[in-house]
Amino acid sequence: MLKGVHHIAIICSDYQRSRAFYVSTLGLSIIRETYRAERDSWKLDLELPDGRQIELFSFPNSPVRPSYPEACGLRHLAFQVEEIDQLIATLAKRGVICEPVRVDELTGCRFTFFADPDGLPLELYEQS
Repeated sequence: MLKGVHHIAIICSDYQRSRAFYVSTLGLSIIRETYRAERDSWKLDLELPDGRQIELFSFPNSPVRPSYPEACGLRHLAFQVEEIDQLIATLAKRGVICEPVRVDELTGCRFTFFADPDGLPLELYEQS
């Protein structure tokens, strides 16, 4: 049976720009970084504080995935946070613009969205 989420894979259009965003802006830790010459592709394994991982890939000429209007399929990646206002302020200092904070009508939890360099919707979800 399923035990949990191990990793999330993201394909980016500009490897160095996305690497800087996920490592420097969001503060994820690098597990390993591999260049695969046969694919002309980078793979960056990143770790979240809870041990889950994000795999960041680059592939030449990847097609653009529509986000707006929302396309069918995986919608966004949500990060659980404790102090949403503090994190929004930190991200703003790093040039990341977040949408206004909303309240989940079902749970009462606060959340906001922002985007990675390729426009992938990312969510901060405040839950202590």
